[in-house]
Amino acid sequence: MCGICGIVERDRPIDEATLEAMCATMVHRGPDEGGVRLDASGPFRIGLGHRRLSIIDLSTGTQPIGNEDGTVWTIVNGEIYNYQELARELEAKGHRFRTRSDSEVLVHLWEEHGPDLLSHLVGMFAFALWDSKNARLLLARDRLGKKPLFYRADGDSLAFASRLETLLVADGGSREIDPVALDRYLVLQYVPSPRTILAGVSKIPPAHYLLYDRGKVTVERYWWPRPAADAPRTIEEACERLRALLTESVRLRMISDVPLGAFLSGGIDSSVLVGIMAGLSSQPVRTFSIGFDVPEWDERHYARLVAERHKTEHHELVVSPDARAIFPDLVRHYAEPFADSSAIPTWYVSKLAREHVTVALSGDGGDELFAGYDRYKGVALGGLLGAILPPPVARALEQVAGAFHRDGTRRTPAYRAAKFFRGLAEPPLSRYIEWISYFPRRERRGLYRPEWAEILPPNPPHDYFREALAPHADRRLLASILLLDTLTYLPEALLTKVDVASMAHSLEVRTPFLDHRVVEAALAMPTSWKLRGWKEKYVLKRAFADLLPPVVRTRAKMGFAVPLGAWFRGELSGLVGDLLLSRNARVREFFRPAALERLVREHRTGARSHEYKLWSILFLEMWCQVFLRNPAMRPSAVRRPERATP
Repeated sequence: MCGICGIVERDRPIDEATLEAMCATMVHRGPDEGGVRLDASGPFRIGLGHRRLSIIDLSTGTQPIGNEDGTVWTIVNGEIYNYQELARELEAKGHRFRTRSDSEVLVHLWEEHGPDLLSHLVGMFAFALWDSKNARLLLARDRLGKKPLFYRADGDSLAFASRLETLLVADGGSREIDPVALDRYLVLQYVPSPRTILAGVSKIPPAHYLLYDRGKVTVERYWWPRPAADAPRTIEEACERLRALLTESVRLRMISDVPLGAFLSGGIDSSVLVGIMAGLSSQPVRTFSIGFDVPEWDERHYARLVAERHKTEHHELVVSPDARAIFPDLVRHYAEPFADSSAIPTWYVSKLAREHVTVALSGDGGDELFAGYDRYKGVALGGLLGAILPPPVARALEQVAGAFHRDGTRRTPAYRAAKFFRGLAEPPLSRYIEWISYFPRRERRGLYRPEWAEILPPNPPHDYFREALAPHADRRLLASILLLDTLTYLPEALLTKVDVASMAHSLEVRTPFLDHRVVEAALAMPTSWKLRGWKEKYVLKRAFADLLPPVVRTRAKMGFAVPLGAWFRGELSGLVGDLLLSRNARVREFFRPAALERLVREHRTGARSHEYKLWSILFLEMWCQVFLRNPAMRPSAVRRPERATP
């Protein structure tokens, strides 16, 4: 795992000091060594920078790494898991390798296949590849978006980096907030690609590549998540195939020249992975769990059961509400607003794991592939009720359920009922967006100052989700929602959270469920094998029943979250007032002070539960303080577009 960066210019020199400064912002992503390469041999000049966390080929894997004659160079963040097989095939065609590094296969694959090299890769990666003969730069992200890549293109210049903060070092460009990105952040708690919070800066989306060809920039998708062609005919066949594919995926991700372990929450996904790892390893697997003093949020008991069953070397840490202490670190490392509160336990479990290992396996992806969230049950039930209930009845039920939601917690039946009936009269996709929205559209409109509300599109998240699903319009409702979360929430929220939190502690995290062959096999299974009645992940539990303690196999899903509501009314109550109720709060440039005060008051008194809204605004406030330090960069200085486009 590493950090990469670079600059391309036409007829202008690259400043090596700037490249070194960019690399310096990514030392935590690659603490072991760094390297830069400048190429000024033609009209197009390029500088490549790399910071390395050594995992494979510790002695000779230094980057940038080139081909035999030095005309093709690459820098890579991530791992190519099938590199040994690819190297053998390339050597048979006459290519010569100087290292045992997985990264070196890329320069030789480029010589053979050009951009189509991406179809040959199994891995998690974001890389840059420079072909000096043809003045072509290829930037690419893996199929599921496990590794990030930001860029800014301006005429003949292009800069890219693994981190947004690194990119800002490169060009010193304006820091104007993108209003649409801000609005999507409030709704989703993250800024989805290709946008970033800053206008003019983009993310390469998952499964896409950018080709810079003599000054011309094109961005193309190279992979769509399609169901495997040989779909299983029976659930028994599906279980057998899933077991074989996931076991092989884990085996590939256990290849490492440094110590390796696993995150263990006590849920189904991480428990399955630990069981597979134990069967493949001759030594006890090292496992890591996080817990809380609030019992209803603490999963350590289940993690211990799994650890005992598979005789792991188990480590635990109890997280106390000291978000004030780590808040500045979270903001600095995420470098754009990101309000998934599970970043807090992910931060701590990564810190704990890094004290013992350099690589950890994670169960991310299992919920989206095999219907693990409670909301998928709501999708199935909502599809039935939405077809038979008249809209006035659905709205009346929403009002009745909402009237009972006054206890200030998101986990009560009253809250779940109110959320379920919200939007039941809407079309299925709009209803689902309402369910997963942290700020519903009517609340959002009342939050903004008039000058911001005027420039926002009416429903930007709807357009974002519809675009993601457009090539899959023929799928049934639940299958569409599972795919939607796989294409959006999984890479943009969950994988971003894990990448940033783990790399902040120089820890590489690998996700066996997100081998694209496992994903394609899961897509080929009917949803009735995943959600059977109220039993979620049915096929996954059945395939690995022997690895799961019975109480773990039948337990309700808890989720990797934190008790923000209790914290904000207790130990962290002062944090809210200090940051949001101050006259100097930066978010008052966007939001009405009276609306902010109402949110704080209602949450403190227990009248309503606003912990996730408050966390979103708190993170945004801290981000503004850190990254908009200059008066010229204040939100009020944003150049207002005539109309923001979705």
